[in-house]
Amino acid sequence: MSQAAATDFAATPAEAFAAIEQNGVALMPLRKAGLARFSESGYPSLRDEDWRFTNIEPLTDLPFRPIIDPIDQAPSMEKLGDVAFGRTEADRLVFIDGHFNADLSQTGDQPSGVTVTHLASGLAGLERKVGSLSGGDDNPFVALNDAFFTDGALIQIGDGQCLAKPVHLLFVTTAGKDGESAHIRNWINAGANAHGTIIESHLSLGQAATVTNVVTESRIGDGANLEHVKFQDQSAKAFHLASLHSELGRDARYAFHSIALGARLSRNNLRMRLARPGIECVLNGLYMMRGQQLADHHMIVEHAAPHCDSHEYFNGVLDDQSRGVFHGRILVQPGAQKTDAKQTNKNLLLSDDATANTKPQLEIYADDVKCTHGATIGEMDDDAIFYLRTRGLDTLTARRMLMHGFAGEIIERIRLDTVREELNTLVWDRLEAEHQLD
Repeated sequence: MSQAAATDFAATPAEAFAAIEQNGVALMPLRKAGLARFSESGYPSLRDEDWRFTNIEPLTDLPFRPIIDPIDQAPSMEKLGDVAFGRTEADRLVFIDGHFNADLSQTGDQPSGVTVTHLASGLAGLERKVGSLSGGDDNPFVALNDAFFTDGALIQIGDGQCLAKPVHLLFVTTAGKDGESAHIRNWINAGANAHGTIIESHLSLGQAATVTNVVTESRIGDGANLEHVKFQDQSAKAFHLASLHSELGRDARYAFHSIALGARLSRNNLRMRLARPGIECVLNGLYMMRGQQLADHHMIVEHAAPHCDSHEYFNGVLDDQSRGVFHGRILVQPGAQKTDAKQTNKNLLLSDDATANTKPQLEIYADDVKCTHGATIGEMDDDAIFYLRTRGLDTLTARRMLMHGFAGEIIERIRLDTVREELNTLVWDRLEAEHQLD
């Protein structure tokens, strides 16, 4: 068939799991445990505190059709169009409906201590690693991912090694039936003093109500420096569920940048554990919603060691009847003295019908720390517009400048010049084309 090979009926996860077993997929103990956890918990509801602002009933009403096998004929790079970050020189791993596509992928010469490939090719040596960081998460979608993941990226950077060029992970959904779901698992391991940049893109070709369920586990070694940029722009009917679990070593630096532009509902769960002294962790995000879209960012940063810094910056632009949800929790354990943690969420409402729910939290069990949090929800500043008009700008230009500046606060923190410049252009074009600026 031309479409992805998915279960073609309204199956329950337990019923659909038989296809996984028949295919003899690796890591079966992990998969069976994931299915058991999901069978016990079921989908989350508004009664669950972590989900009380995010109604997933439109997703649970869909048939459950996991895409088990790759499509017969994958799209060409020409059909994918001008893919984001096309001007950035990078190795590229392409996944179509959760399955690796070698023909569309392109990898160059990386150092001998670096592995850039797809997860399914190296599962034999990862039995004790995959699931080791996400195993304590009670998120039902992590459990579903354990049971049904098909493939994803495997990136391993050896001690003292550096990626010769950034790695671009491109995930494309082509599915044409409501409920078809791609379950993706990424494993990233950066050894001691390793360096690199990873770019992650999620795009849609079709307009069906499809589901993307991603779990990424990253272990960042002592003194390592990793920058991770995620760009998500899927169709207006799509659902995007993602979980990132990271454990950081002594003096490591990890920066994660999330740019969320598409999907009917997107949810990013971020779980950071700062386990050794001297860590710097930056979580940086921009979400721009319109129509009836919802973007939810839910994060926990656990300070488990002294002398660590964590900074969270999330800005949202909300138009029409769209909604933004921010739930951030900083947990400082008793031994994590000299913690410096900052958490900021800003929301710009372009419509009277747009809504922002923000819940920053500090949970501190140490007495020598510096922790702050703050949240703002408001409309475009009339005083600022007036000030710019007194400098000779018309109202439309003034509004554009303020919106560009609001989004630019997030984008400017990306270190890689080419990625930052491409995102600036893409985001600003989107702001002017799809949001009311006049």
